[in-house]
Amino acid sequence: MIISQADPCRGNPTDTLIGAVHSAQDPGETVNRPLLFLDVDGPLNPYAAKAERRPDGYTTLRVPQDDAHQDDRGLSSRRPLRVWLNPEHGRFLLQLGFELCWATTWMDDANRWIAPVLGLPELPFVDFGDALLRERPDGVHWKTGPLVDYAGGRPFAWVDDEQSELDQTFVTAHHQGAGLLHHVNPRIGLRENDFHSLADFARFLDTSRTTS
Repeated sequence: MIISQADPCRGNPTDTLIGAVHSAQDPGETVNRPLLFLDVDGPLNPYAAKAERRPDGYTTLRVPQDDAHQDDRGLSSRRPLRVWLNPEHGRFLLQLGFELCWATTWMDDANRWIAPVLGLPELPFVDFGDALLRERPDGVHWKTGPLVDYAGGRPFAWVDDEQSELDQTFVTAHHQGAGLLHHVNPRIGLRENDFHSLADFARFLDTSRTTS
């Protein structure tokens, strides 16, 4: 089953649900939860917002140049990397009922720099290895295959600003469980309606599990 919502800012589906709850990240309970793959640059860090205007509720993090990474657009700089983060987002994410997992070019560096600002515990991360930032000839995003492999058939939601219909098609063909591809506009980052969509998906999975 596929359910899509149009995003007027992008022209592509915002949500794609493929396939047929707790308040904290408890390691003893995560095995029964769906995964939530989290991108940093775009959803958590609205990098495309106007440079001279930090969004309301956000704080500025500057990553020292020795630790500056290539972001999801393949950009790097010797200058400190400016990151905008909303500390409230960590609490909202923990309340959704997912096992949180970094799916970002930051990889484990997200635990060092991003998690403390958001009030998140150390999270697992997808190690993209040789696939990192390597474009595929079929147009599927370089993250998509590794995320499907990491999930191993486990239900998941993927929050990012770069998915396309090609990624939806790939997940439908290669992922055996339910999946939600949730697009976030990098000019505004995660908003209240995004958290509602993710919570609805978690409830859908919980209802499906209890009625099956």
